[in-house]
Amino acid sequence: MEPLAHRLRPRTLGEVCGQQHLLGPGKVFRRTVESGHIPNMIFYGPSGVGKTTVAGIIAAQSGMRLHKLNGTTASTSDIKGVLAEIGTLADEGGILLYLDEIQYFNKRQQQSLLECVEQGTVTLIASTTENPYFYVYNALLSRCTVFEFKALTADDIVDGLRTAAVRLSEEETPVDIAPDALEYLAQSAGGDMRKALGNLEFAYNAAPVEAGRRAVTLEMVRQVAQHTAMRYDKLGDDHYDIVSAYQKSMRGSDPDAALHYLARLLEAGDLPSACRRLMVCACEDVGLAWPQIIPIVKAAVDIANAVGLPEAQLPLADAVILVATAPKSNAGCMAIEAAAADIKAGRSGPIPRQLQNKHYDGADAVVKGQHYLYPHSFENHWVEQQYLPDAIRDARYYVPGDNKNEQAFAEYWKKIKKK
Repeated sequence: MEPLAHRLRPRTLGEVCGQQHLLGPGKVFRRTVESGHIPNMIFYGPSGVGKTTVAGIIAAQSGMRLHKLNGTTASTSDIKGVLAEIGTLADEGGILLYLDEIQYFNKRQQQSLLECVEQGTVTLIASTTENPYFYVYNALLSRCTVFEFKALTADDIVDGLRTAAVRLSEEETPVDIAPDALEYLAQSAGGDMRKALGNLEFAYNAAPVEAGRRAVTLEMVRQVAQHTAMRYDKLGDDHYDIVSAYQKSMRGSDPDAALHYLARLLEAGDLPSACRRLMVCACEDVGLAWPQIIPIVKAAVDIANAVGLPEAQLPLADAVILVATAPKSNAGCMAIEAAAADIKAGRSGPIPRQLQNKHYDGADAVVKGQHYLYPHSFENHWVEQQYLPDAIRDARYYVPGDNKNEQAFAEYWKKIKKK
């Protein structure tokens, strides 16, 4: 038997749950589709949010002959088989090629579509869970319009599950779903309608028939959906979105958000990313405002790696809260980036003679002697001398932050250097 998600797939754009930024009445996307003039499009978004469903509805409404290929299994010969129909009786209403997971097609396979897409002999709708601007060949991308499909909210999924329950009751045994069971299914699906329907189907089939009806309870769906279907792919956009939000929450001094994203990383088993970004944030975003935090965070990371999951969450939670609530300074980060920019731009020069690792002079030396001044031989362990190359001798990279720690050091050296 076909999976429930396939059997109950929406048949019109109005039945699709969510994506109202595209499918709402009066939206450009919907008006374009309903006009019957279908452009080449790329659907970008997570799995289970309606990309394939919408493509199928477009094909059915347009009257075009639909071909479905999947980038994980299709080959160049499969594409040639579709293109072979151009100019035949099968091409009478037009050809719509739906290419799912296009990111798995290599550059040559994507290039094979260019001519037919350019000439309009085939209408292409491609979908991808990864950023198309990174994974789709640029020449093909320029011939398509990208539309982003967003993760479904729990309310979207509740609506979809209610519709599924109605259709199940009409086509099979009537079903009653407890409100708390419906909410649990929606929350545990992680924005994936396909996952929610799969869990509903499992619980529906397991529910006993009493008085001609099935009753799906919270306890049933808890046994089916024990873990939230959290979106995470260590090599995909979800990974980078989570680790980005994790660090930005610490930088933004929001310990609650930082703990949320830490929990998502650890639930996915990604201890290395949780540790790495934590150490980076301690150096980049707290830095000189409280430099003592760096060995503290490193110790917490060492403990986390020593004990492993799940206990690793304890030292990491402490460290994340510490970083999020600590005073912030990116002065060190900005300073090294400014210095690196000079190096990359070629703004450098020979190292001053007094700093070179030389203890003798060549025969051609105009001025004999290294002339290095040893700071510890002078009052306050400082003496004025040139350290930067001549070409950038006046460059300034470090600007003290406005925190007490850096301001105290700045005032100290201002006094010593009498500036």
